Amino acid sequence: MGSTSDLPVMQDAIDVLKELGIETDVDVVSAHRTPEKMYDFGKNAIRMGLLLS
Repeated sequence: MGSTSDLPVMQDAIDVLKELGIETDVDVVSAHRTPEKMYDFGKNAIRMGLLLS
């Protein structure tokens, strides 16, 4: 999410993933306000076990 104000919108998706037994990790990462944090997130995504399909 890019802002904490996005959490109410994303909460339903988080709940469904949890119901399906899919591990979730929720964090706020703004490409505009915290570009270094966004860069680090992308750089470490594979090491953290994140997969795209």
